[in-house]
Amino acid sequence: MTSNLKEITGSLLSAIGTIQAAIGSTPQLSLSKDQRFQLRLIGNVLQALGSGVTADGETTASFEKLGYQVQATGNSTVIVGMLIYRSSDPITKEKWIITGLWMQALGSFLVASDEWADHTKGVWENTIGALLQGIGNSLQAISGIQTLQNNQSDQRIIGVVGSWIQAVGTVISFIGAFQEE
Repeated sequence: MTSNLKEITGSLLSAIGTIQAAIGSTPQLSLSKDQRFQLRLIGNVLQALGSGVTADGETTASFEKLGYQVQATGNSTVIVGMLIYRSSDPITKEKWIITGLWMQALGSFLVASDEWADHTKGVWENTIGALLQGIGNSLQAISGIQTLQNNQSDQRIIGVVGSWIQAVGTVISFIGAFQEE
């Protein structure tokens, strides 16, 4: 697979994964607890895979490549929190997920900083998409912190909004990657 195809494929997998995770995070949808968990879990797996494939498509060392690697690590950290602590300590579970979300945000901001300096087609879409992903992940992490502080009233809406902002960002980034490559 060529590096261009890797970047497009990785971006598409990330977009599908974030949309799937956002659906699983939306309480207004009539889904069972297990369905929500599965959507969020598989969504994070797709995001980790997508970020890893995209990073592999980057042929030179850059903040963009590092950003995608950090995003993949962040998604993997969320997955660990979801799986290892599924039926045990909810505080430890939430801390793993919050850590993973902050890592994803950091990765997104690294990608955005590198994209901003590009002079290629799709630069605006890639930059704006990465910024939205970082903002969305940050809102989700804040939601997790509020959950730990037992502030249930605001945490759900902030997390849901963050999930959908991230999803919109990945779709915009996919459009930018398609234009660029």
